[in-house]
Amino acid sequence: MRRPWRIAAAALFLAAVLLSGLLGDRVLAVTDRAKETLRQFTELVETAHEGYGDEISYRDLVNASIEGMIRTLDPHTAFLTELDYQSMRDKQESSFSGLGILVGLRDGALTVITPLEGTPASRMGIRAGDVISTIEGEPTETMGVDEAVRRLKGPRGTSVTIEIARRGMPDLLEVEIVRDEIPQNSVRYAYMLDDKVGYLSLTDFNRGTAREMEKVIDRLRSQGMERLLLDLRSNGGGLLDQAIAVANLFVPAGGKIVETRGRTRESFQDFHASDAGPIYHDPIVVLVGGGTASAAEILSGAIQDHDIGLVVGTPTWGKGLVQTVYSLSYGNGLSVTTAKYYTPSGRLIQRDYSSWYDYQYDDRAPVEPALEEGEAETFYTDLGRKVYGGGGITPDVVAEPDDLAPFVQYLLARSAFFNFAVELNNREAVSDRSWSPQPDLLDEFQGWLLAQELIAEKDLAEGLAIAENRDMVLRYLRAEVLGAAFGLEARHRVLVQGDSQVVAALTQLDEAEALLAERRRVLESRPDQNADGLGSPTVGSLN
Repeated sequence: MRRPWRIAAAALFLAAVLLSGLLGDRVLAVTDRAKETLRQFTELVETAHEGYGDEISYRDLVNASIEGMIRTLDPHTAFLTELDYQSMRDKQESSFSGLGILVGLRDGALTVITPLEGTPASRMGIRAGDVISTIEGEPTETMGVDEAVRRLKGPRGTSVTIEIARRGMPDLLEVEIVRDEIPQNSVRYAYMLDDKVGYLSLTDFNRGTAREMEKVIDRLRSQGMERLLLDLRSNGGGLLDQAIAVANLFVPAGGKIVETRGRTRESFQDFHASDAGPIYHDPIVVLVGGGTASAAEILSGAIQDHDIGLVVGTPTWGKGLVQTVYSLSYGNGLSVTTAKYYTPSGRLIQRDYSSWYDYQYDDRAPVEPALEEGEAETFYTDLGRKVYGGGGITPDVVAEPDDLAPFVQYLLARSAFFNFAVELNNREAVSDRSWSPQPDLLDEFQGWLLAQELIAEKDLAEGLAIAENRDMVLRYLRAEVLGAAFGLEARHRVLVQGDSQVVAALTQLDEAEALLAERRRVLESRPDQNADGLGSPTVGSLN
């Protein structure tokens, strides 16, 4: 067993030496100095294995070497195990084969949050709140969500047998479900907020995102949409080509979308919108937050820099490192940072990561102090509006999210609203989407909480004595009941009505329309200017 791991250790270090010379498919030659260092490394592995005072395998030494090498680079260069690599590839696809259910842990049990409409699970009568007790005879109580999802997925046309525990049924229900192709949608929600304003929540960028976005925009326009609220708050990014393709739907023909810069000549690239022009020309407000990253920052930065919309919310995450993924032997992969992303105005999207702790746990403090003290880097949009660098996208209008009351957080953490809603729907299914809880339902909910021993009677009375808490409880009850009856979009429609950031974004639609009109006026007065040449001041600073 010793020789294969010596070879593995040598191969690992060789990869580390060559890593800095990767140029697409081209690799720099190994110098005599590199060969000598490689011999030192293999000697180190051998000496550590033979002389360490406890049992340690070559595998452990090599894995530790991998982690050490990766940690010296940046937060996003990563070694991907076979499982991690396959999971990453699955997330990038536009579909997969499975059952069509969203699952999560509720009170420690693997629970169906909702079946997706038209999928095998919904056709077999799987309901929100069903607890999956076994998968192919294996109990799920010790499975994590990821492991359970892997077991539920499989080739199209194959079947999987699960046992369901359903509230109100004394025995487990055995169901055999034939797997089918399940769309992996990037657009989580898309509907009209009123007669003219459309709402669209985009969660990631996979291989089908641009095509999906185009269809959704056409659908909302057919329903009367004249203004759009694009919610990117939970969008952690995805594929670069899809970020560019989605930006093509909004950015004027020929306008720069993003620029990459790195160490090698090949890493310097500009990506521009196609000459065909955008399909959406009306006012847009983009909602962002700390969960907005990477490809989502590319999209929001391009919209902001070209003055085709306003950005509202809190500063984005600041993930602007270009990742190139290389396939390794044994199904593993290596995700390597090869360049950095810059917005059209020249802002570096990547924020500082010199302190790993600050990078991982920084809450992205409000931007006003830095702006007031003149510490933020200044850049300019096409029309000369100031935008700010320093990592991430700084919104045009800062809107902080509401803090949930501790009382409501306590109930949410115990799935109280969800479980009560499931029981209510099982007892008497809600069939009207306009359903709202009557006053006596709050009394029933209080009794249920005490019967379930989820909260002490004194704490419950104190929490509900506050009017804001009561209003929030009723809103969550309505959301979860409608969600259990009609799916996640029905639930979301209720919750979004009390979302302070959405409310703030909607107040900026008139400003977005005025900004778009100003851009058009300037273009008409300067017909010789292209999408990137509206006479804006020069960039103040580049890093």
